[in-house]
Amino acid sequence: MDRGRSDPIVVRSACRWVAERSATVHIAGERIDDYAHALGAELERTHSTQSCADGSPARREQTAGFWLTLDAINFGSGWFPSLRKRAEPTGYRTIAAGVRRRFETEGHWTAAHLAKIGDGELAHWLDQDAEHELIGLMAESLRDLGANVQRLYGSSFAGLVDSAQGSAIRLVETLALWRSFADFSTYDGREIPFLKRAQLVAADLQRAGVADFGDLEQLTMFPDNLVPHVLRLDGVLWFDPQLVARIEQGELIEHGSPEEVEIRACAVHAVELLVAAAGSSGTTAAQIDEILWNRGQAPGYKAVPRHRSRSTAY
Repeated sequence: MDRGRSDPIVVRSACRWVAERSATVHIAGERIDDYAHALGAELERTHSTQSCADGSPARREQTAGFWLTLDAINFGSGWFPSLRKRAEPTGYRTIAAGVRRRFETEGHWTAAHLAKIGDGELAHWLDQDAEHELIGLMAESLRDLGANVQRLYGSSFAGLVDSAQGSAIRLVETLALWRSFADFSTYDGREIPFLKRAQLVAADLQRAGVADFGDLEQLTMFPDNLVPHVLRLDGVLWFDPQLVARIEQGELIEHGSPEEVEIRACAVHAVELLVAAAGSSGTTAAQIDEILWNRGQAPGYKAVPRHRSRSTAY
């Protein structure tokens, strides 16, 4: 695979290309400046956020392992309504709580362990049925992660992080070559890279204090189904009424379909326009993504159905 395909700069240009010819999703350009201005106070808070990680090698290895493990299975929104949720209100938080429970009670999964993890063991920690389709896909992703870390980095998750030499872009390019983090679609004959989870893991490692990337501003937003939903309800994105009707009826939007690619790509490009309109050299797409993702947890946004697709992308 050509590494040039997995550079976030290519993600940015490809998504702009889709947005310029999108048929069912459009960016409300007249809303960009006011919306960026309204984000100002929240952006200031994200600028001042500092990590407080324990710098010991053992703790750093465990923290790196946690975020790489969690982000390797940070997908499945199309299946989330069918997951069993006990203490947590959402699919993502159910999955995250299960991974965290394993790490806190028995320590982190080593790369060697992940390389052989079975569906039953993963289902146990996530409190799901081993026969659930999503569990099988997640276990497969973890096995790929474990095998690659074991084979290429001496079983060290921190070693994988350090191999990027302070570059989030380099880490994304590495992860994008692995099945566990691959995220590419095709639109009008052109390959469109999104790399949602490969980019997210770089941001998560930075926030956790495991990495100190000097080029985090080059990441795009992390294209899923929640941030586009927030942007639509806030009037920054316009969806074709027929597409809205399908979403609100609970119809699955096929992963890789023109509509689904347009939703994700237009959201990426809209956030790029918001970064430019924010007028601060310190504002990044990752910060805006964080704000909008958190905003999407509010009841008003959750009360309106968002699009769901069954894929390992998000």
